Amino acid sequence: MKIIKFTLFFSIGLFYLNWLTFAQEYKTENVILITLDGMRWQEVFTGADSLLVDDTGMIETPGSLLDDFWDVDPLVRREKLFPFFWNTLAKEGQIYGNRAYGNFVNNQNTMWFSYPGYNEILSGFADDKRITSNDKINNPNKTMLEHLNEIPAYKGKVLAFGSWDVFPYIINETRSGIPVNAGFAKAKGEVLTEKEELLNRMQDEIRGPWGGVRLDPFTHHYAMEALKTKKPKVLYISYGETDDWAHENHYDQYIWSAKQTDAYIKEIWDFIQSDPQYKDKTTLIIGVDHGRGTTKTSWRGHGSSIHNAGEIWLAAIGPDTPALGEMKTKGQWQSAMVARTVFKLLGLEYPDEKAAPMIMEMVK
Repeated sequence: MKIIKFTLFFSIGLFYLNWLTFAQEYKTENVILITLDGMRWQEVFTGADSLLVDDTGMIETPGSLLDDFWDVDPLVRREKLFPFFWNTLAKEGQIYGNRAYGNFVNNQNTMWFSYPGYNEILSGFADDKRITSNDKINNPNKTMLEHLNEIPAYKGKVLAFGSWDVFPYIINETRSGIPVNAGFAKAKGEVLTEKEELLNRMQDEIRGPWGGVRLDPFTHHYAMEALKTKKPKVLYISYGETDDWAHENHYDQYIWSAKQTDAYIKEIWDFIQSDPQYKDKTTLIIGVDHGRGTTKTSWRGHGSSIHNAGEIWLAAIGPDTPALGEMKTKGQWQSAMVARTVFKLLGLEYPDEKAAPMIMEMVK
Protein backbone atom coordinates (compact mmCIF):
# COMPACT_ATOMS: atom_id res chain seq x y z
CA MET A 1 0.00 0.00 0.00
CA LYS A 2 2.83 2.39 0.91
CA ILE A 3 4.54 1.62 -2.39
CA ILE A 4 1.33 2.40 -4.30
CA LYS A 5 0.89 5.68 -2.41
CA PHE A 6 4.50 6.66 -3.00
CA THR A 7 4.19 5.87 -6.70
CA LEU A 8 0.97 7.90 -6.94
CA PHE A 9 2.44 10.94 -5.15
CA PHE A 10 5.63 10.69 -7.20
CA SER A 11 3.59 10.60 -10.43
CA ILE A 12 1.51 13.60 -9.36
CA GLY A 13 4.63 15.50 -8.36
CA LEU A 14 6.31 14.69 -11.66
CA PHE A 15 3.20 15.82 -13.55
CA TYR A 16 3.12 19.10 -11.62
CA LEU A 17 6.84 19.66 -12.23
CA ASN A 18 6.37 19.04 -15.96
CA TRP A 19 3.37 21.39 -16.05
CA LEU A 20 5.32 24.08 -14.19
CA THR A 21 8.24 23.71 -16.60
CA PHE A 22 5.83 23.96 -19.55
CA ALA A 23 4.13 27.06 -18.11
CA GLN A 24 7.48 28.74 -17.48
CA GLU A 25 8.64 28.19 -21.04
CA TYR A 26 6.79 31.32 -22.07
CA LYS A 27 7.31 34.86 -20.86
CA THR A 28 3.90 36.08 -22.01
CA GLU A 29 1.61 36.92 -19.09
CA ASN A 30 -0.67 39.35 -20.91
CA VAL A 31 -2.17 39.44 -24.41
CA ILE A 32 -3.59 42.37 -26.35
CA LEU A 33 -5.56 41.43 -29.47
CA ILE A 34 -6.28 44.20 -31.97
CA THR A 35 -8.34 44.12 -35.17
CA LEU A 36 -8.75 46.67 -37.98
CA ASP A 37 -12.13 46.08 -39.58
CA GLY A 38 -11.89 45.30 -43.29
CA MET A 39 -8.30 46.51 -43.71
CA ARG A 40 -6.97 45.02 -46.95
CA TRP A 41 -3.71 43.09 -47.11
CA GLN A 42 -2.88 44.99 -50.31
CA GLU A 43 -2.32 48.27 -48.43
CA VAL A 44 -0.53 46.55 -45.56
CA PHE A 45 2.11 45.14 -47.89
CA THR A 46 2.23 47.63 -50.77
CA GLY A 47 0.83 50.86 -49.36
CA ALA A 48 -1.64 53.17 -51.06
CA ASP A 49 -3.36 51.69 -54.11
CA SER A 50 -2.43 53.43 -57.37
CA LEU A 51 -5.98 52.94 -58.66
CA LEU A 52 -7.49 54.74 -55.70
CA VAL A 53 -5.04 57.14 -54.12
CA ASP A 54 -5.81 59.95 -56.57
CA ASP A 55 -9.59 59.50 -56.38
CA THR A 56 -11.13 62.85 -57.34
CA GLY A 57 -14.21 62.05 -55.29
CA MET A 58 -12.35 62.22 -51.99
CA ILE A 59 -13.48 64.36 -49.08
CA GLU A 60 -11.65 67.67 -48.98
CA THR A 61 -9.22 67.65 -46.07
CA PRO A 62 -5.86 69.30 -45.41
CA GLY A 63 -2.86 67.72 -47.12
CA SER A 64 -2.60 65.64 -50.22
CA LEU A 65 -3.01 61.90 -50.56
CA LEU A 66 -0.23 61.80 -53.11
CA ASP A 67 2.11 63.85 -50.91
CA ASP A 68 1.31 61.84 -47.80
CA PHE A 69 1.11 58.32 -49.18
CA TRP A 70 2.42 57.96 -52.72
CA ASP A 71 5.78 56.72 -53.95
CA VAL A 72 6.65 54.56 -56.94
CA ASP A 73 8.31 52.08 -54.57
CA PRO A 74 5.69 49.94 -52.74
CA LEU A 75 8.11 49.39 -49.86
CA VAL A 76 8.27 53.15 -49.30
CA ARG A 77 4.49 53.47 -49.73
CA ARG A 78 3.71 50.87 -47.10
CA GLU A 79 6.05 52.52 -44.61
CA LYS A 80 4.35 55.87 -45.22
CA LEU A 81 1.01 54.27 -44.42
CA PHE A 82 2.04 51.93 -41.59
CA PRO A 83 5.23 53.29 -40.01
CA PHE A 84 4.87 51.26 -36.79
CA PHE A 85 4.23 48.06 -38.73
CA TRP A 86 7.31 48.43 -40.92
CA ASN A 87 9.70 50.09 -38.48
CA THR A 88 8.88 48.00 -35.39
CA LEU A 89 6.72 44.96 -36.15
CA ALA A 90 8.79 44.05 -39.20
CA LYS A 91 11.99 44.20 -37.15
CA GLU A 92 10.90 42.80 -33.78
CA GLY A 93 7.84 40.69 -34.65
CA GLN A 94 6.11 38.93 -37.53
CA ILE A 95 3.74 39.99 -40.32
CA TYR A 96 1.86 37.31 -42.28
CA GLY A 97 -0.09 37.53 -45.51
CA ASN A 98 2.06 38.87 -48.34
CA ARG A 99 0.68 36.71 -51.08
CA ALA A 100 3.51 37.72 -53.44
CA TYR A 101 5.66 35.26 -51.46
CA GLY A 102 3.02 32.55 -51.27
CA ASN A 103 2.44 33.47 -47.64
CA PHE A 104 -1.33 33.10 -47.46
CA VAL A 105 -3.71 34.08 -44.67
CA ASN A 106 -7.42 33.46 -45.20
CA ASN A 107 -10.72 33.37 -43.39
CA GLN A 108 -11.81 29.87 -42.53
CA ASN A 109 -15.44 30.99 -42.82
CA THR A 110 -16.95 31.46 -46.28
CA MET A 111 -19.09 34.51 -45.42
CA TRP A 112 -16.34 37.15 -45.56
CA PHE A 113 -18.10 39.78 -43.49
CA SER A 114 -17.79 40.99 -39.93
CA TYR A 115 -19.74 38.85 -37.44
CA PRO A 116 -18.53 35.55 -38.96
CA GLY A 117 -14.99 36.95 -39.12
CA TYR A 118 -14.93 38.08 -35.50
CA ASN A 119 -16.51 34.86 -34.30
CA GLU A 120 -13.76 32.97 -36.12
CA ILE A 121 -10.92 35.01 -34.62
CA LEU A 122 -12.34 34.95 -31.11
CA SER A 123 -13.69 31.39 -30.92
CA GLY A 124 -11.10 29.64 -33.08
CA PHE A 125 -13.40 28.22 -35.73
CA ALA A 126 -15.91 29.19 -38.39
CA ASP A 127 -19.61 28.61 -37.79
CA ASP A 128 -21.20 29.07 -41.19
CA LYS A 129 -24.39 27.28 -40.15
CA ARG A 130 -25.28 29.57 -37.25
CA ILE A 131 -23.31 32.81 -37.81
CA THR A 132 -24.82 33.94 -41.09
CA SER A 133 -25.52 37.65 -40.59
CA ASN A 134 -24.43 40.77 -38.72
CA ASP A 135 -27.62 40.75 -36.66
CA LYS A 136 -27.44 41.48 -32.94
CA ILE A 137 -27.79 37.89 -31.81
CA ASN A 138 -25.82 36.55 -28.86
CA ASN A 139 -23.02 34.32 -30.06
CA PRO A 140 -23.80 30.67 -29.30
CA ASN A 141 -20.04 29.96 -29.30
CA LYS A 142 -17.75 30.69 -26.41
CA THR A 143 -14.92 33.00 -27.40
CA MET A 144 -11.38 32.66 -26.11
CA LEU A 145 -12.14 35.75 -24.00
CA GLU A 146 -14.96 33.90 -22.27
CA HIS A 147 -12.86 30.78 -21.79
CA LEU A 148 -10.15 32.90 -20.17
CA ASN A 149 -12.62 34.74 -17.97
CA GLU A 150 -13.66 31.37 -16.54
CA ILE A 151 -10.12 30.72 -15.29
CA PRO A 152 -9.59 32.16 -11.77
CA ALA A 153 -6.28 33.83 -12.67
CA TYR A 154 -8.02 35.82 -15.44
CA LYS A 155 -11.46 36.35 -13.92
CA GLY A 156 -12.28 40.05 -14.10
CA LYS A 157 -9.04 40.73 -15.96
CA VAL A 158 -10.48 40.39 -19.47
CA LEU A 159 -11.80 43.53 -21.16
CA ALA A 160 -13.08 44.36 -24.64
CA PHE A 161 -13.51 47.61 -26.58
CA GLY A 162 -14.93 48.04 -30.07
CA SER A 163 -16.23 50.72 -32.39
CA TRP A 164 -19.07 48.52 -33.70
CA ASP A 165 -22.15 48.14 -31.52
CA VAL A 166 -22.53 44.42 -32.29
CA PHE A 167 -19.55 43.39 -30.14
CA PRO A 168 -21.56 42.90 -26.93
CA TYR A 169 -23.39 40.16 -28.85
CA ILE A 170 -20.31 38.67 -30.55
CA ILE A 171 -18.61 38.35 -27.17
CA ASN A 172 -21.95 37.50 -25.54
CA GLU A 173 -21.48 39.97 -22.72
CA THR A 174 -24.53 38.64 -20.85
CA ARG A 175 -23.29 35.05 -20.65
CA SER A 176 -19.54 35.66 -20.52
CA GLY A 177 -19.60 38.42 -17.91
CA ILE A 178 -16.91 40.30 -19.85
CA PRO A 179 -17.39 44.09 -19.87
CA VAL A 180 -17.69 45.23 -23.50
CA ASN A 181 -17.46 48.94 -24.24
CA ALA A 182 -18.60 49.18 -27.85
CA GLY A 183 -20.71 51.30 -30.16
CA PHE A 184 -21.78 54.37 -28.22
CA ALA A 185 -21.35 52.84 -24.77
CA LYS A 186 -19.73 54.96 -22.09
CA ALA A 187 -17.23 54.23 -19.36
CA LYS A 188 -19.01 52.87 -16.29
CA GLY A 189 -18.12 52.64 -12.63
CA GLU A 190 -18.47 54.46 -9.33
CA VAL A 191 -15.16 56.23 -9.82
CA LEU A 192 -14.25 57.44 -13.30
CA THR A 193 -11.05 59.17 -14.29
CA GLU A 194 -11.16 62.72 -15.53
CA LYS A 195 -10.43 61.47 -19.05
CA GLU A 196 -13.26 58.91 -18.93
CA GLU A 197 -15.71 61.60 -17.83
CA LEU A 198 -14.60 63.80 -20.73
CA LEU A 199 -14.93 60.90 -23.20
CA ASN A 200 -18.43 60.17 -21.89
CA ARG A 201 -19.46 63.75 -22.46
CA MET A 202 -17.92 63.92 -25.93
CA GLN A 203 -19.55 60.63 -26.88
CA ASP A 204 -22.91 62.37 -26.48
CA GLU A 205 -21.80 65.42 -28.41
CA ILE A 206 -19.88 63.82 -31.34
CA ARG A 207 -22.02 61.13 -32.89
CA GLY A 208 -20.02 60.54 -36.06
CA PRO A 209 -21.41 59.66 -39.50
CA TRP A 210 -22.70 56.13 -38.74
CA GLY A 211 -25.53 54.86 -36.62
CA GLY A 212 -23.94 51.68 -35.29
CA VAL A 213 -20.23 52.50 -35.36
CA ARG A 214 -18.54 55.22 -33.36
CA LEU A 215 -15.36 56.98 -34.41
CA ASP A 216 -12.21 55.11 -33.45
CA PRO A 217 -10.69 57.79 -31.19
CA PHE A 218 -13.38 56.98 -28.61
CA THR A 219 -12.66 53.27 -28.75
CA HIS A 220 -8.93 53.85 -28.52
CA HIS A 221 -8.91 56.30 -25.65
CA TYR A 222 -11.45 54.34 -23.60
CA ALA A 223 -9.23 51.29 -24.07
CA MET A 224 -6.03 53.16 -23.26
CA GLU A 225 -7.51 54.55 -20.06
CA ALA A 226 -8.61 51.05 -19.02
CA LEU A 227 -5.17 49.66 -19.86
CA LYS A 228 -3.57 52.25 -17.58
CA THR A 229 -6.01 52.09 -14.67
CA LYS A 230 -7.63 48.63 -14.69
CA LYS A 231 -4.53 46.76 -15.89
CA PRO A 232 -6.26 43.86 -17.68
CA LYS A 233 -4.31 40.68 -18.41
CA VAL A 234 -6.21 40.20 -21.67
CA LEU A 235 -7.48 43.13 -23.74
CA TYR A 236 -9.33 43.10 -27.05
CA ILE A 237 -9.64 46.27 -29.15
CA SER A 238 -11.49 46.46 -32.45
CA TYR A 239 -11.11 49.59 -34.59
CA GLY A 240 -13.87 50.02 -37.16
CA GLU A 241 -13.40 53.16 -39.26
CA THR A 242 -11.46 51.56 -42.11
CA ASP A 243 -14.39 49.35 -43.07
CA ASP A 244 -17.04 52.05 -42.91
CA TRP A 245 -15.05 54.61 -44.88
CA ALA A 246 -14.41 51.95 -47.51
CA HIS A 247 -18.11 51.14 -47.80
CA GLU A 248 -18.74 54.83 -48.46
CA ASN A 249 -16.04 54.91 -51.16
CA HIS A 250 -13.86 57.42 -49.33
CA TYR A 251 -10.38 56.06 -49.99
CA ASP A 252 -8.79 59.14 -48.46
CA GLN A 253 -10.51 58.59 -45.12
CA TYR A 254 -9.84 54.87 -45.33
CA ILE A 255 -6.08 55.27 -45.53
CA TRP A 256 -5.94 58.21 -43.12
CA SER A 257 -7.83 56.06 -40.60
CA ALA A 258 -5.42 53.19 -41.27
CA LYS A 259 -2.43 55.41 -40.55
CA GLN A 260 -4.08 56.75 -37.41
CA THR A 261 -4.72 53.22 -36.21
CA ASP A 262 -1.07 52.39 -36.80
CA ALA A 263 -0.24 55.35 -34.53
CA TYR A 264 -2.72 54.07 -31.92
CA ILE A 265 -1.06 50.65 -31.94
CA LYS A 266 2.33 52.32 -31.50
CA GLU A 267 0.94 54.21 -28.50
CA ILE A 268 -0.25 50.94 -26.98
CA TRP A 269 3.10 49.26 -27.60
CA ASP A 270 5.05 52.21 -26.18
CA PHE A 271 2.93 52.13 -23.03
CA ILE A 272 3.37 48.36 -22.70
CA GLN A 273 7.13 48.76 -22.89
CA SER A 274 7.08 51.45 -20.18
CA ASP A 275 4.89 49.69 -17.61
CA PRO A 276 6.32 47.08 -15.18
CA GLN A 277 3.25 44.81 -15.43
CA TYR A 278 3.45 44.63 -19.20
CA LYS A 279 7.07 45.24 -20.25
CA ASP A 280 8.60 42.12 -21.81
CA LYS A 281 5.59 40.12 -20.60
CA THR A 282 2.97 41.08 -23.18
CA THR A 283 2.22 39.78 -26.66
CA LEU A 284 0.40 41.94 -29.19
CA ILE A 285 -1.54 40.15 -31.95
CA ILE A 286 -3.07 42.21 -34.77
CA GLY A 287 -5.45 41.06 -37.47
CA VAL A 288 -8.57 41.69 -39.49
CA ASP A 289 -12.06 40.20 -39.74
CA HIS A 290 -12.19 39.96 -43.55
CA GLY A 291 -10.66 41.30 -46.73
CA ARG A 292 -12.37 43.19 -49.54
CA GLY A 293 -12.39 43.67 -53.29
CA THR A 294 -9.44 44.79 -55.37
CA THR A 295 -10.85 46.82 -58.27
CA LYS A 296 -11.78 50.51 -58.26
CA THR A 297 -15.40 49.55 -57.67
CA SER A 298 -15.21 46.27 -55.73
CA TRP A 299 -12.78 47.55 -53.06
CA ARG A 300 -15.76 49.14 -51.32
CA GLY A 301 -17.31 45.79 -50.52
CA HIS A 302 -16.77 42.30 -49.17
CA GLY A 303 -18.76 39.14 -48.60
CA SER A 304 -18.90 35.89 -50.53
CA SER A 305 -19.91 37.64 -53.74
CA ILE A 306 -16.68 39.71 -53.79
CA HIS A 307 -13.74 37.87 -55.34
CA ASN A 308 -10.91 37.14 -52.85
CA ALA A 309 -12.57 39.03 -49.95
CA GLY A 310 -11.49 36.19 -47.67
CA GLU A 311 -7.81 37.10 -48.13
CA ILE A 312 -6.44 38.67 -44.94
CA TRP A 313 -3.27 39.19 -42.87
CA LEU A 314 -1.94 38.77 -39.32
CA ALA A 315 0.86 40.25 -37.22
CA ALA A 316 2.37 39.63 -33.80
CA ILE A 317 5.06 41.01 -31.52
CA GLY A 318 6.05 39.90 -28.04
CA PRO A 319 8.62 38.15 -25.86
CA ASP A 320 7.81 34.67 -27.18
CA THR A 321 7.45 35.54 -30.86
CA PRO A 322 10.67 35.17 -32.88
CA ALA A 323 11.65 38.32 -34.77
CA LEU A 324 11.15 36.90 -38.26
CA GLY A 325 9.70 40.10 -39.73
CA GLU A 326 7.78 39.91 -42.98
CA MET A 327 7.00 36.22 -43.37
CA LYS A 328 8.14 34.91 -46.76
CA THR A 329 7.69 31.21 -46.07
CA LYS A 330 5.14 29.60 -48.35
CA GLY A 331 2.16 28.27 -46.49
CA GLN A 332 -1.46 28.74 -45.43
CA TRP A 333 -2.65 30.33 -42.20
CA GLN A 334 -6.11 31.29 -40.98
CA SER A 335 -7.54 33.81 -38.55
CA ALA A 336 -9.14 30.82 -36.78
CA MET A 337 -5.64 29.91 -35.56
CA VAL A 338 -5.40 32.97 -33.31
CA ALA A 339 -7.45 31.62 -30.38
CA ARG A 340 -5.33 28.51 -29.73
CA THR A 341 -2.16 30.58 -30.27
CA VAL A 342 -3.21 33.03 -27.55
CA PHE A 343 -3.79 30.18 -25.11
CA LYS A 344 -0.44 28.59 -25.96
CA LEU A 345 1.38 31.87 -25.33
CA LEU A 346 -0.27 32.01 -21.91
CA GLY A 347 0.83 28.44 -21.18
CA LEU A 348 -2.69 27.05 -21.51
CA GLU A 349 -4.40 24.45 -23.69
CA TYR A 350 -7.43 25.68 -25.61
CA PRO A 351 -10.53 23.91 -24.26
CA ASP A 352 -12.51 23.64 -27.50
CA GLU A 353 -11.33 20.82 -29.75
CA LYS A 354 -13.07 22.41 -32.75
CA ALA A 355 -10.59 25.28 -32.77
CA ALA A 356 -7.96 25.48 -35.49
CA PRO A 357 -4.34 24.60 -34.60
CA MET A 358 -1.99 27.24 -33.26
CA ILE A 359 0.39 29.27 -35.40
CA MET A 360 3.58 27.38 -34.66
CA GLU A 361 5.89 30.06 -36.08
CA MET A 362 4.38 32.69 -33.76
CA VAL A 363 5.52 30.89 -30.60
CA LYS A 364 9.10 29.93 -29.76
